[in-house]
Order: sequence, then C-alpha cells, then structure tokens
Amino acid sequence: MITTLKTDSQEKTHGKVGLSGILGDYPIATIEALSGFTILAENQLLLNPKSLLIIDERVTPIKGEKAADKLDTIGTIGMVLYNKDYEPTSLRCLYADDHIKPIITDTSQPSAYLIGSLSNDSELIAVDNFDDGIALAKCLISEHVTIAISPTEWLFNETVKHFSQDRPVTIFTTLDKVDEVSKPLAGHNVKVIVTSDRTVLEHLEYGGLSYAVILEDSKTTITNLQADAWSEPELLASDPSQPTLYPIEAWPPILRRPIEAIAYYTQVPLAMAGQAVLGAIAHIGQAHIDAPMGSQHKPTSLIIITEGESGTGKTQVMGLSHFKIDQHEKQLYSNYLSDISSWENNLLSLKGKDRAAFLDENPKPPNPVTMFDDATIEPLIDRFVDGEMYNASLSTDEAGQFFNGHSMTGDTAGSALGAITKLYSSGMARRMRSQKNAYSNPRTTAYDVRMTFLLQGQRVVLEKALTDPFMSGQGFLARAIIACPEDLRGKRVWNDPKRRNDKPHDNPYLIDYWSRCQSLLDPLPANLPNDSIGAPSRIKMQWASNEAVQAFEDGMQTIENRQANGQVLQYLKAYASRMAENATRIASLMAFFDSRKTVTTDDIKRGFMLVEYSTTERLRYQDATSTGEQNDSEKLSCWLVNKARNKNPHKLNRADIYNGAPQPMRKNNRLLQGELDNLESKSHIRQTEEGRKKIIEVNPKLYK
Repeated sequence: MITTLKTDSQEKTHGKVGLSGILGDYPIATIEALSGFTILAENQLLLNPKSLLIIDERVTPIKGEKAADKLDTIGTIGMVLYNKDYEPTSLRCLYADDHIKPIITDTSQPSAYLIGSLSNDSELIAVDNFDDGIALAKCLISEHVTIAISPTEWLFNETVKHFSQDRPVTIFTTLDKVDEVSKPLAGHNVKVIVTSDRTVLEHLEYGGLSYAVILEDSKTTITNLQADAWSEPELLASDPSQPTLYPIEAWPPILRRPIEAIAYYTQVPLAMAGQAVLGAIAHIGQAHIDAPMGSQHKPTSLIIITEGESGTGKTQVMGLSHFKIDQHEKQLYSNYLSDISSWENNLLSLKGKDRAAFLDENPKPPNPVTMFDDATIEPLIDRFVDGEMYNASLSTDEAGQFFNGHSMTGDTAGSALGAITKLYSSGMARRMRSQKNAYSNPRTTAYDVRMTFLLQGQRVVLEKALTDPFMSGQGFLARAIIACPEDLRGKRVWNDPKRRNDKPHDNPYLIDYWSRCQSLLDPLPANLPNDSIGAPSRIKMQWASNEAVQAFEDGMQTIENRQANGQVLQYLKAYASRMAENATRIASLMAFFDSRKTVTTDDIKRGFMLVEYSTTERLRYQDATSTGEQNDSEKLSCWLVNKARNKNPHKLNRADIYNGAPQPMRKNNRLLQGELDNLESKSHIRQTEEGRKKIIEVNPKLYK
C-alpha cells in the first residue's frame, strides 16, 4: 500500500486513482469488517485482501463525471479497480445492503476488478458483472487465469479494449449473442469463446465439465477478433514458374518402370508417383538398413512432401505404391486381433497367482500397425519408447491433418518438430514425464527407431508450411524431399477403351515391384528382437568402391561451393546442408531394393539427381531469385514477423524498425517507407499512430 505521507509521488497517485484521498488513507478490510458483506465475506480467500478497503468518509473524486462531488460512501467497502498497467484508478464502493447500487468513483478511466495475478503468462478473462466473475474464479481456481470484472455492464466493451492493448483478452458468449458481443470489439486483441446453448459458466457449474473439455467440444468455436479484422496476406513474390522437369532417369529400371506404370494408370505427374514410391521403399528399407555418411551410418528414413490439389489422384497413387504395404499391415492387424482375443480369454480364466504368472510370461500383444495417416507425433513417440515398434511411417494424402493438427499449431509445435528432426537425424525418440505418479512408465527414451513421413497435400496447406520460418528454423523443412508437380486436371483421358481394359494388377512391372515389396515385408525381421537388448540390427550399407566414395564427396563439395555468397544456395544453407545426407539415404534404398548391400557410383549419382530436383522445386516454390535471395519486401516482412512474434499484440515502434531492419532498408527512410507501403497494400502490416509514436502492426494471420 502507499504510505500516508504527503509526497509528490502521492500527489501523482491522486491523479491516477482519481480521488481526493489516496489508497493508503483507507485501512484494509478485516474479516470482521466484511461480515456484513455476504458475497465478499464468503469469497475473502479468493480475493486480494489489499484490494478491499474500509471507506469511512465521503469520497470526493477529482476526475470523471462525479468530480468534486462528495459521494455517499461512508460505511462501504471499496473494491480497488486497476488499469492494464496494474495501477489503481477507481473504487467500486459496495454497500452491505446488496439492494443498493454500488458507487463507481470514476468511470472516465478504463479499469476492472482483478481476481488473480495480472501476469503475461496467464489467460485474462473479462466478464461484465461481479457475480459471474466470482463464480468463474471459483470454477477456474486451479487454472492459470486472471478474471477482470468490468465496473459496470455498460463499461464492458471499453474495459476489454483497454486491457487488450497489452495482452489478449478472452470473453465468453453463446451462439445466439455472438454478433452482439463480437461486433463492438472487432479488430481488438480479443478471443471469443462461443458455446452453443449453455454459457461457459453454466457448463462449469451445472454441467460438471472442465474448462479444457469445454474448449475441445465440437460445438465450441473460438474466434480471434483481431485476426478476423485483417485480410489474408498476399504473396510478396510473383507466382512460381513452370514445374521442374522430373528426372525419371534418376531411378534404376527396377523402380523407374513401376513409377511410370503408376503415373500412367492414375494419370498423375511422374513426380507424384516417384515421391510415393520413394515413401514406400523408405518405409520398407528403414527397417533393414542404414546409409553410409562419412565415418558414420545414418537412418534411411525420409521426410517427403508433395503438392497435389484435391482430385489430382493422390489417393490412387498411394493405393498402388503402397499396395503390398497395406496388405501386409491388414494381415498383421488381423493376426493381432486373433492374438489379443486369445490372450484376453486366457487371462479371464485365471485368478490370483496363476493370473500374475501368466501376465509375467505372456505380456499383452502389442498392436503391430506401423503405417499411420492421421496420428500426431506424441502417441507415436509413446509407442517407440514403450518398445511397441521400431519402424513406422506417417503417410497421408491429406497433409492438412498433419500441418494443421494440434501438435503442429499449438504451444507444442516446437517440441513436436524437434522430436521429428531427432528421429530423422539420430533415430532417437524421447519423452519426459513426471515419474512421481504411481502408474508412471520409467521408460523415457528409444534408440534405433525409424520414422518416415510421406505428406501429400493441397497448396493452401503446404504453402503456409513451406514458407513458415519457424518450420524452416526448426530444421523440419531442411530435411524434406519436396515436389510441386503440375496439375494434370483438364488433360486426362477417361474414355479410352484401351485404358479401360488395361488393369494395373496385370502390369508385369507393378507385379514385380509388389513381389519385391512382399519379400522384404514378410517376414520383417527388423521388428523382432535380435540383439542383447531386443533392438533391431540393421545392415550397414557400404560403399562399393573408392570411386563411389569420391562421387559422394564430389557431390558434397559441389553443394558446399553453391552456398557461397552470390551462389544459388546462399540463402538455403540449412536446406543445402542436408542434400548430401538425403542423397546417400536414397541411394542406399535403391541399392537395397535391388538386393544389394553396397552403394555404387551409379546409385549415389541417382540419389543426387533426385535431391537436386527437390532443391530446384524448393527454390521455385518460394520464387527465389537466381541467387536464391528473397526480395526486399519478403526480407522485411520476415524480419517484422520474427521481431513481433513474442509481442501481443504484434506491433513494433517504427523508429526501432528504421534502426534494425535488414539491408538495404536499414536507416534508409525512403526505401523503408516504400517497402512498408507495399507490405501494407498486401495486408502484411498496418501503419498507425499511438500519440506521437508511429507504430507498425503485423497481421496476426502471418503467425498461423
């Protein structure tokens, strides 16, 4: 509390509080003093005791519409109202008789009664009346939230706008009132949680639901009013050029012919068929082999990303490329259902020591499925760590399920991407959970596990991911084999009798391809314990000759040289550093599929051809210049997005931008202003003023 000594600082406080006295003039309300104020007495432990004061005089405000009036506040309890900077600005004087309307000493300054700490890491929930605020605080006492109660219902919108200047504010409403509640707050840093019929408070009090369950309910919608007020940001570069010619000659005949057959039967670009086959042989091969890389060996897992719009044949392609894999998984699952049924029946027939002995000698059969299409990374990590599998693939023709899933968009996105890159690089999976729980699993780490990603999706999904600096910075995109082939819709033929009678399952090249897949899948020894600790033993692929090693190192050197200033990979160094590793992984998979344990000069050159194709597609996709450099607008936009990332709302002082912007805009006002104007026209930013300061607001949609 402020001391009662009359100092200059106290006089300033008078102005902030808007009262003739200061808060230190009023004693803190004791339990006895609150005894006549039922709602305060019942909830004293919930409220900040320093925010409840005994008012024993007629308060005279010096600000607002009641300025200079002597208010009838004797015998009231003054509830201290704070602004967004946690400065006291007003009092809500409450009478013991709850039929008498409380007095708000100053309504000219935005303020609220706060329950909980006004910290940046807590969720700030605003309500328009004291009863609901108290009830919410009770229900959410274990949540990391702060309740801001508006002094009156008619001041609610101004209160929310005020607090949203520095942090996001959450408000609740129901579907029938969403427009009434949202429209006055459009464009502000406000999150609206809309429930269908019952309010959030009713769900908490009468429905017995937790806050988390309410948020996850399919009938609950969450709207960001600030983001909704912005247009979609436009691309800063021109449309990408024509798709890169796919190097089908990079594939050895044993794989090239089935790729061509798949492309023919499904009427898709060769690149789409090639990427799918690459995903299939990676899924199979990663269980058996590791690729040579310097003095070490690396997993042969791959991250494969292919662009394809809805209706372009992605599903049909995977139906052929993964035909034997799907059959194998189906058979394994059928056997598992039989085994688990037998195991459960045996268990039911036993009791006591016999049951315990049976469980010791016959652990529950694990689910053998290793192909997933809609799983998040966390349950897959769990299965690795629990020893239920050593090899898996996430293969989907709907990449939106992956990129827009909870793991990749929530607060866990960084750890999820880190887990994926660790799996790719070292074959290690790790989870860290509390070991204090009685049912906790002591296992935390899995070694020598493999995970391939085959992600096919529409441009609207992939464009956000492939241009996301966070995904690039985390190393996920740097490890990916990327293809953005042409769209053949409008060029396909459906009424050709020859095509009608030509069946893929009669094609000799596909039959041979499937036969080889089958021989590698059944049995799958790498999924069976075969060393002292039950981990798989994989073949360490070797270089066939010194010439093969030299070809690999020559390829590495070429890539290194192209990362120099002014060279094509200058601005893709993270991506370039993984090119050689991906090349040896691909070369090893080709050799293994051809029943060999050594990588030849021909193999590694083929691997580099596919990696070069992916690199060209990566450059083309982001419309890089001939040197791979972003244009000035792109540089500035990326810089602004990164600088404002941890600010809420996302805004920066223009003076700071002038001094810190990337070259050539730094301290060049003419160039900087031109680029800012361009970014504003493309809905990347807004140029505003706060008093005498010029402010740049960044479109929150750039963070999605």
